Amino acid sequence: MIHEEYATNITKEELAELPLEEFEGRIFVVLTEKEADKAVDYLMKFKTLGFDTETRPNFKKGQRNKVALMQISTDDTCFLFRLNRIGIPDSLERLLSSEEVKKIGLSLRDDFGALRKRSEMEPTNFVDLQKVVGNYGIDAASLQKIYAILFKKKISKGQRLTNWEADVLTDAQQKYAALDAWACLRIYNHLNNHE
Repeated sequence: MIHEEYATNITKEELAELPLEEFEGRIFVVLTEKEADKAVDYLMKFKTLGFDTETRPNFKKGQRNKVALMQISTDDTCFLFRLNRIGIPDSLERLLSSEEVKKIGLSLRDDFGALRKRSEMEPTNFVDLQKVVGNYGIDAASLQKIYAILFKKKISKGQRLTNWEADVLTDAQQKYAALDAWACLRIYNHLNNHE
């Protein structure tokens, strides 16, 4: 069943006119396995979470970096797991393979491919928004466009090609990373509560 209440797509020009969205919640950068264990204990209490990853861009043909950052967000708190420092600890594997917690992301095949370079774990109970939005008549495939169609705000992509393996993530990087995971959760909740 298709819901016809949303625009199917949005132009670059329309997107440029929209105000910028910002993540106003709390952001925790996870740098140790112990911090990861605490973060996962907190996150396991939620039924649905937003999910995204970042990898340092590579400008050499044929070379691919390992995923450096994993963002997992609730409605008001986002944890940034520095995978380039801690790998994927057992606690994080437990969350990613949990049947009880639904993880919402976008074009997950790429994320899963990147994660397989770090872990054998089988991601479980993930929802790819690209497969969901079509049911609502939305043809747009990018997070930026889907978000703009639903909320009339734009997500800046200014930090996407920055160094995600830097010693310290800048505030701008942290906000960008958190916003992407949170936006996935917000889109999913909006569509599900809107029926």
